[in-house]
Amino acid sequence: MNHAIMVGMSVSQKLELRQSQNLIMTPQLREAISLLQLSNLELSEYLDRELSQNPFLEKDETQHPDDAPIASAEPATPDDKPLVQDNRDDTMDDAFSSAWDGDSGERGATGGEASAGGYEYGEAGAFSGVGAGGNSGFDDPENSFENRISEEKSLRDHLVEQLHLATDDQRDRLIGSMMIDYLDPSGYLRHTPQEVAAQIGCPTERVEALLTLMRQFDPTGIFAHDLGDCLALQLKEINRFDPAIEILLKNLEKLAEGDIRGLSKLCKVDEDDIADMVADIRSLNPRPAKVFDSVIVQTAIPDVLMQPLPRHVGGGWKVALNQDTLPRVLVNHEYHAIISRDANNKTDKKYLSDQLTSASWLVRALDQRAQTILKVATEIVEQQDGFFLYGVEFLKPLTLRDVAETVGVHESTVSRVTMNKYIGTPRGLFELKYFFDSGVSGAGGEHAAEAVKARIKSLIDAETTDAVLSDDTLADLLGKEGIDIARRTVAKYREALNIPSSVMRRRQKRNKRLSEGS
Repeated sequence: MNHAIMVGMSVSQKLELRQSQNLIMTPQLREAISLLQLSNLELSEYLDRELSQNPFLEKDETQHPDDAPIASAEPATPDDKPLVQDNRDDTMDDAFSSAWDGDSGERGATGGEASAGGYEYGEAGAFSGVGAGGNSGFDDPENSFENRISEEKSLRDHLVEQLHLATDDQRDRLIGSMMIDYLDPSGYLRHTPQEVAAQIGCPTERVEALLTLMRQFDPTGIFAHDLGDCLALQLKEINRFDPAIEILLKNLEKLAEGDIRGLSKLCKVDEDDIADMVADIRSLNPRPAKVFDSVIVQTAIPDVLMQPLPRHVGGGWKVALNQDTLPRVLVNHEYHAIISRDANNKTDKKYLSDQLTSASWLVRALDQRAQTILKVATEIVEQQDGFFLYGVEFLKPLTLRDVAETVGVHESTVSRVTMNKYIGTPRGLFELKYFFDSGVSGAGGEHAAEAVKARIKSLIDAETTDAVLSDDTLADLLGKEGIDIARRTVAKYREALNIPSSVMRRRQKRNKRLSEGS
């Protein structure tokens, strides 16, 4: 016999008081965050719109002395953090300060200076060398396509995408990005590999190998050194390049003069063949960069400038925001006082109050932006001191977290600060985000991936036919040197260097020894 047991359930209501903290993303807060990722030129366009809408904002056209905050850091004592001294306004709204991961100032869009001490070399000169690159793989939603400032893909973006697909080597990406920014309005690379290598501080052979790869990029003809070379690249792609047309391309001045008979003799073909070759040439694009509406040939403008300091002031580096492109705005309190006298109704008074509040907020936001960019740029310069002194081979592993912890901000703030920002250095112009690169850990600390690759290559170069090193052996040898690396990582780096496996190398060495013996 089954018995049903019913359990009664009681329903009651009660009130509870809970306390929690939430950061509400107000429109002003969102705008403050977005200001971080604007370059100086983009900021100028933004301020032009604000100036046209707010009667109490005006441009500061006066010349300002070097009264910006100073940050100093000594490479010999890496534990010291850059200090930034400025006049703070402690009454800033807490939510606004939290969004910037720091305090805010009451001044206008002022620039800043910083020095990272310890070294000096020759005069920096004009920042004529141009290069930009960097790892865009930040796991940050602010880096998504929807949040990009520009909606149209430029030629530079198109080429950088191909560069990142063609190589995962951070230094090759920097060299390639530098050559991209060297392109002229037609898409030609007028600089020689020797000039590029001297500027960036790397072997000429490396530049030549990378340039050979990049000359295969789309659009065809890009990275040619002149018109004839550009046309030759396109003819090779369609399999129409032969000795006759090669001679014609070397004598384009005769084609411009209409000397068909002279070309016919030089190319050793009849005039009908010359006409066919000319028709092929006219179907080509002599200016491959013009395929894109937004060409990359404009030299990027640095947002931050870096120069060596003379020895008599301690040496090191001076880091400052670019005053020439950094816009400054002021709040016209006098005009507000005059207008307020004639405001009789609540609507007018509220409008004037809102506009004054908005103008004051924008001035503080611009100053906080300048301070944050200066702090981050100063820390990057200190961390990558070896690169600026000795070249690309001395680039250190650096992450967003490394800079964020030292500066005292969030990683996402560093990501925004380095987005679309360029620093002018004695070695050229680089994107700030380029200087972030992962490395390999070990007993001696972090080792740059490129340095590990160089060590692998040197070990393989020194091996003999009877003692060919396997990937496991290489991993063990590197471990004894304080570089903790897995066998699969050794294999990955070896393949990136285009070095065959130990089995293949042993066979090659054996065959070479047999051929030499015979």
